[in-house]
Amino acid sequence: MGGLISPKKPKAPPPPLPPPEKEDTEVQDAAVAERERQRKARGRASTILTGGDGLTGKAPTARKQLLGE
Repeated sequence: MGGLISPKKPKAPPPPLPPPEKEDTEVQDAAVAERERQRKARGRASTILTGGDGLTGKAPTARKQLLGE
């Protein structure tokens, strides 16, 4: 039923705005801060002994036994 009236073609979107320009010192400071953040995160990650899924098997525990039994 839709052959008599054709739909209007959409307008082209406006071009994206250019990224803001930063000074070289700001870019370098941000890069140093990011490297420092990653270094600190790497230090904490090395102390975690389990993966993201947690323990995959049974924990190595033993039941206490009463003496004389």
